[in-house]
Amino acid sequence: MTEETPGFDEKPDVPSGAEADDAEPKAAAPSEEEAAAPAGDVQQTAALTAQLDQVRTALNERTGDLQRLQAEYQNYRRRVERDRVTVKEVAAANLLTDLLPVLDDIGRAREHGELVGGFKAVAESVETVVAKIGLQQFGKEGEPFDPTIHEALMHSYAPDVTETTCVAILQPGYRIGERTIRPARVAVAEPQPGATPAAAKEEKADDEESGGTEEV
Repeated sequence: MTEETPGFDEKPDVPSGAEADDAEPKAAAPSEEEAAAPAGDVQQTAALTAQLDQVRTALNERTGDLQRLQAEYQNYRRRVERDRVTVKEVAAANLLTDLLPVLDDIGRAREHGELVGGFKAVAESVETVVAKIGLQQFGKEGEPFDPTIHEALMHSYAPDVTETTCVAILQPGYRIGERTIRPARVAVAEPQPGATPAAAKEEKADDEESGGTEEV
């Protein structure tokens, strides 16, 4: 018996379909660490953002506290300076109040021509010292009457004034800075009731004179 030998026209067995796909090499699946890497970056970024917001909030709070402290310190300095000036003025006022009668005597002596010789030199030294301390004299004839700095001791009417006016200074006033330590004692005059003030009379006379010279 003759043994059959396979012919050359027979094809070798070739896997088909899914078998062929299974036969191809597959890419390796990503590990758990590689899959979790993007999610970990997002969480870390969120945590850093939250920490940055906390730092900004704390910085704003500290900045506000610093600004409040600076404002309080500036207010404290202003109060201290104001109190220092006030204490200085009060002390000077108390001292100079006791010297006002002496200054009045010097003024009367000057008016009567008795301020001569050594007495004149002493009087001028006293006036220089009190001026350095800050004492200022006020009160002049012809100025409008101000009840906050003037004390009216005499009253009269006058046709040549248009408002209540100091017509005589009986005793000068004194102040230190804005603090009045003695008002000026004065005699005042008010416009005479029903009388036309001198300025109005002059203006009326000028009008009549100019009107009389106009051509018709």
